Amino acid sequence: MLLSTSSVFPERTAAAFQLAAALGYDGIEVMVWTDAVSQDAGALRGLAAHYGVPVLSVHAPCLLVTQRVWSPDPWERLRRAAELADTLEAPTVVVHPPFTWQRDYARTFADGLDEVAGRFTGLRFAVENMYPVRMAGRQFVPYAPGWDPTETGYPSYTLDLSHCAASHTDALAMADRMGSGLAHVHLGDGTGEGRDEHLVPGRGGQPCGELLRSLAGRGFAGSVAVEVTTRGAKSRAVREADLREALEFARANLTAPSPVDA
Repeated sequence: MLLSTSSVFPERTAAAFQLAAALGYDGIEVMVWTDAVSQDAGALRGLAAHYGVPVLSVHAPCLLVTQRVWSPDPWERLRRAAELADTLEAPTVVVHPPFTWQRDYARTFADGLDEVAGRFTGLRFAVENMYPVRMAGRQFVPYAPGWDPTETGYPSYTLDLSHCAASHTDALAMADRMGSGLAHVHLGDGTGEGRDEHLVPGRGGQPCGELLRSLAGRGFAGSVAVEVTTRGAKSRAVREADLREALEFARANLTAPSPVDA
């Protein structure tokens, strides 16, 4: 079980390593953002060694708020993310579909991912399912060619359950469509109210436990990262309690037999 560094925001990247070690997480997913430590292979390697928690996935800086991290060129950001993952021996880089205004990037996205990944042994870009955005009573899709990567088809995918809630998508059906390409899971929950909530698993309406219990039967050999929002936590103790609850939920369901096995 991995802890995404985004789960400790507004605390910094280093705090995620400290909490992951204290709570017993197996590894870290680094969200590359404006915190300089998240961009620095040497600093991340030092934190991993100090706390005994390896970096096992890297989330490329492809959010709206990270469009200027490293470079305004999206391909340069992906190349840098791949180099960071390779240096840290993390096999997975999580990436979002292009935004609609990134026309050149979107046109060559699939082939470009293959080309960049091919420079590194054992590295995969796992394209994440997203969701439509609702504003002022209207809905639009800010991704090209769409928010559902299975409609285009990629070798590897990240399944985000909170995004399934926001898009009113059946997470188990999404996992079925991803098939053997399912390489990574972002574990978070949502109520289906049309926004991205990243709740602690079990606090929303997503089939988080059922999805986790199904992974063994799917032949899943990837990683699961807790990606929850704790920015509203009133103290470090409350944040720690939320992250402990998420880890306990994940472990209980990953080790539980599926209905087929029972």
